[in-house]
Amino acid sequence: MSPTPDRARDPWAWIPSLYLAEGLPYVVVMTVSVIMYKSFGLSNTDIALYTSWLYLPWVIKPLWSPVVDILATRRRWIWVMQVVIGGGLAGVAFGAPLPDFLRWTMAFFWLLAFASATHDIAADGFYMLATTERQQATFVGVRTMFYRIATIAGQGLMVMLAGTLQKRSGDAHAAWSLVMGVLAALFLGFGLWHRFVLPRTPADRPGEARRIPEVTREFLGTFGSFFAKPRIAVLILFLLLYRFGEAQLVKMTSPFLLDARAKGGLALTTTEVGFIYGTIGVIALTLGGILGGWVVARQGLGRWLWIMLLAIHLPDAAFIYLAYAQPTNLPLVQLAIAVEQFGYGFGFTAYLMYMIHIARGRYPTAHYAICTGFMALGMMIPGMWSGWLADHIGYRHFFLWVVLATIPSFVVAMWIPLEPEFGRKADA
Repeated sequence: MSPTPDRARDPWAWIPSLYLAEGLPYVVVMTVSVIMYKSFGLSNTDIALYTSWLYLPWVIKPLWSPVVDILATRRRWIWVMQVVIGGGLAGVAFGAPLPDFLRWTMAFFWLLAFASATHDIAADGFYMLATTERQQATFVGVRTMFYRIATIAGQGLMVMLAGTLQKRSGDAHAAWSLVMGVLAALFLGFGLWHRFVLPRTPADRPGEARRIPEVTREFLGTFGSFFAKPRIAVLILFLLLYRFGEAQLVKMTSPFLLDARAKGGLALTTTEVGFIYGTIGVIALTLGGILGGWVVARQGLGRWLWIMLLAIHLPDAAFIYLAYAQPTNLPLVQLAIAVEQFGYGFGFTAYLMYMIHIARGRYPTAHYAICTGFMALGMMIPGMWSGWLADHIGYRHFFLWVVLATIPSFVVAMWIPLEPEFGRKADA
């Protein structure tokens, strides 16, 4: 039975749940998978290589966004992809206890990644079509809040639950299988809920198949205009290198915290890692992002770019201290992670704002999507070799290398075109 029209049109009925459903699978694919495979005993080399490949759907996401627009309504894409995500999570739950768990779970993680990236396209597009400008302004903070809640739930609560179950049962595979099964049931519920509660807006209609040649020409023209931008090589290098060090760090932080002290790690439990990154880390990251947005809105990106570069990179040195000192004081470890995450949130603001700067012009939405593809590529490629490097030179030298790897971002930032006042609220 369909919901009443008033309820179907009420943004509170669907925006919070939609952005919970958008955030959870990304966190599971990008972050939770690393922790799960570490608890299964995989090497850092294998973990970083296999999970970094999962960035690929987000790298090429701009290439199939026109297909989403043509083949069906965004409303249908949303709930169908949520059901597919639920099936992918059920597949991971099924494959985790098997002897050949890596092959099975990676196959379903790939399904999750492509379904999640497609869901992102449909959800963000639907939000713009199904809400008024006033509602968009009202709910932009709600979107962000529930996406953060999804991060806390996935990276924090689900990991803590898996750690608790693992401690009680002594079987990591069974623990993670149960957690993924819970998430699968949740997403099947999301799909059913949004099947009925998402509003049916006249603006959300599929394109016509006969327009595919025309859309293809427009699509190629959009790409061509992006690569025709002045100093495009410098812009692309900035997108690829801004997080060159961070891309390697992020894949190895959880394995470092989980590894035994004899291997150079801190020997924390899965539950402790889930709490540190899923709660303290997310809060620090969010506060850093809020502060970053506030200062740019007041004084412009040009004044804060170099400070934000320092903020996102210098706190990486906290891991050098942790690797050499190997402290047993958990609050001290939590403080180091909080500082690094706060700096990341603050410094990442500059990257997001500069993507908006690049995307200005005739095709801002499409060009911003291309920027996000380069952003994902900049995380995927360095992440692929990070585990191999950490295994070969040890955590101490690896974290030293990560800090050195931040230097290219400073070099390329010297050459990017940027108006000093860009981003000020008065100008916006």
